[in-house]
Amino acid sequence: MGLQKPAQSIDTNKEKMNWSVLLGAAFLMATSSIGPGFLTQTTVFTQSLTTSFGFIILISILLDIVAQLNVWRIIAVTEKRGQDIANLVLPGLGFLLSLLIVIGGLAFNIGNIAGAGLGFNVLFGVDPKWGAAISAIIAVIIFSVKEAGKAMDRFAQIAGVVMVVLMIYIAISTAPPAGTAFVKTFAPDKIDIFAIITLVGGSVGGYITFAGGHRLLEAGITGKKALPQVTRSSVTGILVTGVMRIALFLAVLGVVSQGLKINADNPAASVFQLAAGNVGYKIFGLVMWAAALTSVIGAAYTSVSFIRTFHESINRHYRKFIIGFIIISTLSFIIIGQPVKVLVIVGAINAFILPIALGTLLIAANKKRIVGDYKHPLWMTVLGIIVAVAMAAMSIYTVYNVFIK
Repeated sequence: MGLQKPAQSIDTNKEKMNWSVLLGAAFLMATSSIGPGFLTQTTVFTQSLTTSFGFIILISILLDIVAQLNVWRIIAVTEKRGQDIANLVLPGLGFLLSLLIVIGGLAFNIGNIAGAGLGFNVLFGVDPKWGAAISAIIAVIIFSVKEAGKAMDRFAQIAGVVMVVLMIYIAISTAPPAGTAFVKTFAPDKIDIFAIITLVGGSVGGYITFAGGHRLLEAGITGKKALPQVTRSSVTGILVTGVMRIALFLAVLGVVSQGLKINADNPAASVFQLAAGNVGYKIFGLVMWAAALTSVIGAAYTSVSFIRTFHESINRHYRKFIIGFIIISTLSFIIIGQPVKVLVIVGAINAFILPIALGTLLIAANKKRIVGDYKHPLWMTVLGIIVAVAMAAMSIYTVYNVFIK
């Protein structure tokens, strides 16, 4: 008779495996939001708002946490993907949500691939298109291995830690006025609502809203019993994004406070170079490449997860669809370059996805036929509605001013 593993050992192994997935989901969401746009946005807003930008970061982190807590929690309780929940709320709504996310994810992935190519160019001096192609091959390899989920989790974790450590190093190098920044975080001189909306949209907008929740669903971490784990994972992801944002904010602030001029053509790269010379410029290349490639992986994985349940063949061959998604994004960049106009238009569409998605899931959370006997916390519902309405209002305002006025 063979020896059996003690029950305690099995439970410990399962706990370790769950923690790895939870951490992977957190980093998948965090690194999906830390892309080329993240680096540029943070740099530009810090230049204009200086120490008061700390307040914008604080508010955006709080709004991000509200959005992610609601979305991840409802996905876990229903044990369904976002599009399936939306279809239960209103037949056809899930298809509309999927269409918006796939179009937005594909367009932004072209920008992410471009960012990966730029990072390669800074690091090794190769043509950005070759850098983009090499980066795409690495992403394809990750989804080609047998344990693609684990490979994706591990890559996101390693890349996330590397980016945060390098950003903290650059922030320290610029010797920013941290004390003043801390004070102004709670007592800002000026408040820019548009900056808050931009940061929230960039952190949890579009496909990013569902990246971690769908990953946990695939790994089987669902149900009311898993809610404490789901909550920890979602907050961890937001905090990783927040630490990265704060480190970059302090780095830019240090450069600005020294009176150094940031190059408007490539503001983020300029900050790294001014902070630490040529070494800083190479660090920018590595951070840009890691940020872009993890965003490529997150966008491809999450976008395809929105069509997996529409046909059994898609679900069975979903990794091939993810690889195809990456290849199409890469070829689009190599053949026609980064379509700026398309990105702007899809950016406006992307801004609508968070209020639509969050609003839909909040409705679902209060329907017994969808969540059974689960009671969604009232404070989460109220705060979620506030975030959804605020994002919708600012999205309409932006579209009106950019495309209509």
